[in-house]
Amino acid sequence: KKFRKILKKEMDRDLDQEAIDINIWKIKRISKILSDFKGNGTSMISLIIPPGDQIPRVQKMLSEEYGTASNIKSRVNRLSVLSAIISVQQKLKLYQKTPKNGLILYCGTIIDEFNKEKKISFQIEPFKPINTSLYLCDNKFHTDILFSLLEEEEKIGFIIMDGKGVLIGVLIGNRKEILHKSSVDLPKKHGRGGQSAVRFGRLRMEKRNNFLKKVAEISVSHFISEDQKVNVSGIILAGSADFKKDLNDSEILDSRLQTKILQIVDISYGGEAGFNQAIELCSTSLSDLKFIKEKKVLQDFFEEIAKDSGKYVFGLDETLKFLNSGIIEKLLVWEDMNFFRVVLNNSKTHQAYLLFLKEEQIQDHLDDEKFGNKNDLNIKEKELLLDWFVENRKNFGLTLIFVSDKTPEGNQFTKGFGGIGAILRYPLQLDFETGE
Repeated sequence: KKFRKILKKEMDRDLDQEAIDINIWKIKRISKILSDFKGNGTSMISLIIPPGDQIPRVQKMLSEEYGTASNIKSRVNRLSVLSAIISVQQKLKLYQKTPKNGLILYCGTIIDEFNKEKKISFQIEPFKPINTSLYLCDNKFHTDILFSLLEEEEKIGFIIMDGKGVLIGVLIGNRKEILHKSSVDLPKKHGRGGQSAVRFGRLRMEKRNNFLKKVAEISVSHFISEDQKVNVSGIILAGSADFKKDLNDSEILDSRLQTKILQIVDISYGGEAGFNQAIELCSTSLSDLKFIKEKKVLQDFFEEIAKDSGKYVFGLDETLKFLNSGIIEKLLVWEDMNFFRVVLNNSKTHQAYLLFLKEEQIQDHLDDEKFGNKNDLNIKEKELLLDWFVENRKNFGLTLIFVSDKTPEGNQFTKGFGGIGAILRYPLQLDFETGE
């Protein structure tokens, strides 16, 4: 029972992380789409409602803006702005109250690639709280808030120690928090008169070891949760003298925390000043942290290939072949992969063809005679393959993992393996046929 409980918590944590990664990918896509839109005049509305704000207050504000916009001299611009405000008001009627993380709305008239006006609207319920409000009419959508949502806030633990005490803190994004701070009175290296050097040295080492044990206990209480899981992405050990090194080298510190140590840094101060200095000195390690998870899963993928374990597939065709089998445990896809899932329909024969194509390949297949007369062919379905993976991943019982090309491993995966591959639950037994 206990094992099943722990396993369920671990699976839930993986699912939570998958949901976060998918939300981040969706925001990236929407940001790119919205950033490319341009309009005439000030007909594009960006509205951000933070958590706790009242929908009726926003509706009242929009009514006032509608009255102001009615005085715009340019008839075309006036009608566009009024239309956008009405669209926002209609969207807000769908909500009785502001969602728990806030609400972001983009509505307006844009100029499309054919230089024609087109009305569009996007509503986004953020996956984490937004702490700002905004109302702007402009000739573009303001997407800065979306980029801030992309900053996945890793939680980094800090252990700051010197001969005067210990500070335990965390850094979450750009916010620091002190969890524990205490002082200690350790004897200096040289004792006072009246004590033998051996006795003094023994007492000094006892107090020093007791201090290290205390630091280890405090670290466990703050960095390991009730479910016995480490609650930080990494740990920075910092201090003056040899305290930090002695803690790391000894068996005093919990092994679960030792595996999370990212860097050990020398600092000139203890306490909060030392906390600030440690953050500054390990900034490079912290900036690289967001790629650690990606590097790890890709290293696991490459290791399966190197071992020739049979627990891997790569390439679009091979990976899709095993999608319905339930054998795929982790599906790895490049976050910018531009394949579409296309269903062509022959209106005369009523036959459908499922294809996976890039945008520029679609027209060539419409002209391909093997599918019939091109005048009889039409596109029945067309969906970005990544969107289709997101919507259907649960049907295949897999974990979907987006990877970038920003790390050496990610670059190798996108260029050398087609940007798609999978780690399998058990080895494949494949029979290869050879022939001319």
